[in-house]
Amino acid sequence: MGQRTPYYDTHVEAGARIVDFGGWDMPVHYGSQMEEHHAVRGDAGMFDVSHMTVVDLEGDRVREFLSHLLANDVAKLKVPGKALYSCMLNERGGVIDDLITYYMSETFFRMVVNASTREKDLAWIRSQAKAFEVTVTEQSETAMLAVQGPNAREKAASLLSREGRETAMGLKPFSAAMIDNWFVARTGYTGEDGFEIVMPLDGAVSVWDRFVEAGIRPCGLGARDTLRLEAGMNLYGTDMDETTTPLESGLAWTVVMKDNGRDFIGRAALQAQLDAGVPRKLVGLVLVDRGVLRGHQRIVVDGVGEGEVTSGTFSPTLSGSIAFARVPAGTGDTCQVDIRGRLLNAKVVQPPFARNGKACIEI
Repeated sequence: MGQRTPYYDTHVEAGARIVDFGGWDMPVHYGSQMEEHHAVRGDAGMFDVSHMTVVDLEGDRVREFLSHLLANDVAKLKVPGKALYSCMLNERGGVIDDLITYYMSETFFRMVVNASTREKDLAWIRSQAKAFEVTVTEQSETAMLAVQGPNAREKAASLLSREGRETAMGLKPFSAAMIDNWFVARTGYTGEDGFEIVMPLDGAVSVWDRFVEAGIRPCGLGARDTLRLEAGMNLYGTDMDETTTPLESGLAWTVVMKDNGRDFIGRAALQAQLDAGVPRKLVGLVLVDRGVLRGHQRIVVDGVGEGEVTSGTFSPTLSGSIAFARVPAGTGDTCQVDIRGRLLNAKVVQPPFARNGKACIEI
């Protein structure tokens, strides 16, 4: 038996198929992954993401600490509540985790990290925080829900007070605020608008029930994965890890190197990789021939070399097979994928594949 979120019994009662996910017993779907996927693209769905880890960082030097810890630059965070997506790197430039950091005040930042990396993340953050006298506090007595889709914000906000609704609906993308005892962030992992909400454990199950009554459909990890892949969003441990750098994982846009005075962890390794030439890149693939793209399939690029599919799936929005793949830097706009001993043709594309309810590319 794995760890369980406050919603475990609710998932079981709703008929969810439960699977192990990084040591947690989580719902993969509630009957139809396809219908759940389309509910998020077209209306509103919700995900139990209580397995994610909320970490509060406090201290007079917390901004200086995060400037050292993260590859992206927290100097961008100037308005309270504003969020920043970044990679946290080791000295070799490998990705320890990708995470979101929220600026609450000059002495208080909040971070949300992945469930599967919780222990190593906390150990790394705490070891680095000591020199900056930053206090690291895990918020373990909370639940977290993601409500996503074109109608998700309006439906979720209906549970708030009048003043709370106005504040929530006024949040700009990638911003957060404390509203009616909830930490509400206009963020997500689906390519649709919505909220990610951290709330106290007390009353969390009733919030789920009230969201269902408001017309928000429960969705499992299966739809979450197809949605994030369509949206061009990496999955840690699959599309990048400690053996790969952001530069070869489609995440160069999250790395700020222009400030020569900011010596973040992993910077020297990234600079060396840039100077030598980044050997690989993460690209999107659309399968031209008939088949299904899956992780670890071999990629053949004629005259260039080989690569590997990192994430692959059938796209419900595009009605075709899509993937991320790490390939040689010299790869052009076509390649072949080894599927059960057959080399099938694929197009190399720039993600995202689909966002905001519609396709971004043609198959």
